[in-house]
Amino acid sequence: MTSSGGLGFESWTELDGRRATVIVPLGSIEQHGPHLPLDTDVRIATAVSEAVVGTGRIAPRDGGPDLLVAPALNYGAAGEHEGFPGTISIGRDVLMSLLVEYGRSACRWAERVVFVNGHGGNGSVLANAVKQLRYEGREVAWYGCGAPGGDAHAGFTETSLLLHLSPEAVRQESMVRGNVAPVSELMTAMRSGGVAAVSGNGVLGDPTQASAPDGRRMLNEMVARLTEALERWHPDAMGMLR
Repeated sequence: MTSSGGLGFESWTELDGRRATVIVPLGSIEQHGPHLPLDTDVRIATAVSEAVVGTGRIAPRDGGPDLLVAPALNYGAAGEHEGFPGTISIGRDVLMSLLVEYGRSACRWAERVVFVNGHGGNGSVLANAVKQLRYEGREVAWYGCGAPGGDAHAGFTETSLLLHLSPEAVRQESMVRGNVAPVSELMTAMRSGGVAAVSGNGVLGDPTQASAPDGRRMLNEMVARLTEALERWHPDAMGMLR
C-alpha cells in the first residue's frame, strides 16, 4: 500500500481508477468530565488514522491500494452519557444505518474501508454493521483505539492522550479523580442510570497522574498496532483488525 492523504482534498478525477483503502475515524460528542473537550473521542480516532498514513510504514506492495483518511464521523451511540450537558447521541439504530450505508456507498469505488473507532460505546453496533457489510461481500473492517490496561473514561488514558495531542484543550485546573472501580462492577447501575449514576463528575478513572509522554507512548502503540493490522488484513469473525 502507498500512503496518500485526506479523502476530502481529492477530486473525483484523482480517484478515478485508483485502488484505495479508506480509513474512517469514528467518534462521539459526549461529556469527558470537567477537564476534557466533548470531541475527545473524535480527536483520538482522527490522530490515530492520520498518523498511520503519515508513518509511511505501509510500503508499496504489488500496486496495492492507497490509504486515504476520510473526514471523521463525529457522532455515535452515547446514550450512557446523556445525563450530562453537551452529549449528543444519535442512538444505536441510526448509527447502524449510517455505518452500513456509508460502507455500501464507499465500496462502490474504494477497495477497502476501515472504521477507526474512538468511542467504546460504538463497539457492538460497529461490529454488527461491519459483519453485515462483509456478509454482503464488501471488504470492510474496523479497529478500536484502546490502550491495554487503560481506565474507562476521561481518566488517565484519555487525559494523557489529549495532553499529547491537544494540550491547549485540557483544563488541567479542573482535573479531578472520578469513580475508579472496575467497569464490570458499575455496569448494573450504568445500564439503568448511565454514567451519571456512578460518577457525579463524569469521570471513570483518575486523570490527575496523566502526562503527555504517556499519551505519546499510547498513541504510538495504537498506530503501530493498526499499521501492522492493515499490513496483515485478516479481519476476525466480527470484522475487527487485530
